[in-house]
Amino acid sequence: MSINKFQIKGGNKLSGSIIPQGAKNEALQVLCAVLLTNEAVTIRNIPSIRDVNTLIDIIADMGVTVEHLDKHTCRFKADKIQPEYLQSREFAEKTAKIRGSVMLVGPLLARFGKAYIPKPGGDKIGRRRLDTHFIGLQNLGAKFEYDADGKFYNVEGKNLKGTYMLLDEASVTGTANIILAAVMAQGTTTIYNAACEPYIQQLCKMLNKMGAKISGIGSNLLTIEGVTSLNGCDHTILPDMIEIGSFISLAAMTHSELTIKNVSYQNLGIIPRAFQRLGIQMDLQGDDLHIPAQDHYEVDTFIDGSILTIDDAPWPGLTPDLLSVLLVTATQANGSVLFHQKMFESRLFFVDKLIDMGAQIILCDPHRATVIGMNNRHSLKGINMTSPDIRAGMALLIAALSAKGTSVIDNIDQIDRGYEDIDLRINALGGDIIRL
Repeated sequence: MSINKFQIKGGNKLSGSIIPQGAKNEALQVLCAVLLTNEAVTIRNIPSIRDVNTLIDIIADMGVTVEHLDKHTCRFKADKIQPEYLQSREFAEKTAKIRGSVMLVGPLLARFGKAYIPKPGGDKIGRRRLDTHFIGLQNLGAKFEYDADGKFYNVEGKNLKGTYMLLDEASVTGTANIILAAVMAQGTTTIYNAACEPYIQQLCKMLNKMGAKISGIGSNLLTIEGVTSLNGCDHTILPDMIEIGSFISLAAMTHSELTIKNVSYQNLGIIPRAFQRLGIQMDLQGDDLHIPAQDHYEVDTFIDGSILTIDDAPWPGLTPDLLSVLLVTATQANGSVLFHQKMFESRLFFVDKLIDMGAQIILCDPHRATVIGMNNRHSLKGINMTSPDIRAGMALLIAALSAKGTSVIDNIDQIDRGYEDIDLRINALGGDIIRL
């Protein structure tokens, strides 16, 4: 458990503009892609957050030259990889800290024919299997051995060959791992039921700039013609859609007028519509999203008058990473909402903290919760609580900023894993967060 805490004095109105960080989930993918070439790769708009910085440290320890051009831009050159480091205890300990480290397997297989990876870490939000990764790589010819005692995977695949595969689930990191391996496999790889999130689209566009031949980008049917080598490139990461959604919620819950700058609106999918269904107003000014101050927001209903249901789904459906934030936002709306978290069975367990704060929520089962919005008749009250994962931690922070009194959130290392300097950036808008 982290000894770091946030102390939050709630009830302040915020104002001003804020720039979203680079997308965490994209960063983890494109950083792994630098291993595919011995030429220089420059990546811009890298978020300076714990998970991303840990991955940069790992690839640097592997022998990649990392040149920090500024706080959010790095140049990488993977021309001196040290394969023996992959079998070290230090590599095992570092990669076990973040789930994104599993995507190192694809590029290491593609370029060196061998990879080692411990069972990855990450959020404790329920069982998150790796079958899609491994079955996809096995389809290309890789062989896996699992050391149950050491919780370590040994992977070999010196002559990967392209093939057709139908993924059993549209896993984002699974799709990314298979793409990273297939770009240098012999022949053509066809991936059906591929994830098609903007993160995957960005990875494919970057690889094509490096000389890969990927078609079908943006769809769930990708075709990859293998090439023998890849070049360097210059790539810019998209703004983080999860952080943008979090800032929409922050404005609504604190009755504040905020402008979110440079949101890359065309890549937000149905995220703005999900908040609009809760009654939150917004308007697009160029590529900036303006959220006016609202004292009340009214929950939409379905055409037949039945209660609104918000559920997660693979892209272009609603990302599961925003369900916690949307749920918090609904606690002060006028109306009721059923939230259905289909993909992870432990992600709704944080609602007990919201109930302690005064929210009216019925936890139906591990996957469903009904929120009875209070229409701001009763403010949430500040309490002491613990952040269980990145997204629930941000949701609790938003709740605390809207609440009466003072809250303390423990285990904020979880929040720091996904949000860069979040306390300083919200304080610049008028918030009152002290890092203890």
